Amino acid sequence: MKIAVGADHAGFPMNKMIVQELQAAGHEVVDFGADRGDLPDDYPDYAKLVAEAVQAGRVERGLLVCGSGVGVTAAANKFRGIRACMCHDAYSAHQGVEHDNMNVLCLGARVIGPSLAIDLVHTFLNARFTGEERHLRRLSKIHTIEDNWCVKESHDK
Repeated sequence: MKIAVGADHAGFPMNKMIVQELQAAGHEVVDFGADRGDLPDDYPDYAKLVAEAVQAGRVERGLLVCGSGVGVTAAANKFRGIRACMCHDAYSAHQGVEHDNMNVLCLGARVIGPSLAIDLVHTFLNARFTGEERHLRRLSKIHTIEDNWCVKESHDK
């Protein structure tokens, strides 16, 4: 599977570990950084790069890491068609894909440890959308919300 990954300075060490794990498992990884963990940077920049790669179909799924997981989740979900979820338990990591067609997994490097992170990544990547009618109906409603309420030039002040 081709996967885009990105992390800010707080997620840098976990991101590097995830990249190594993914490559060892035979996945093709597009790593958007960060390249260092000692320089402050901004998580929306990495969320944008990963979300755009998923949105454009250049990758099948995305992974984002910041300190809490909250910031990258909020930023990635601003992109049409992106269903980014912060998951710190296995049930959410697979159910989010199976029922909600989640396409970006977000993790908090200051919240979970490396072993759990790796388990969650594998759980997320091994899960498949069921395509059941009730799930398709719900996703259609999400698409309608995006179509009706997501304005390209709207910014919180």
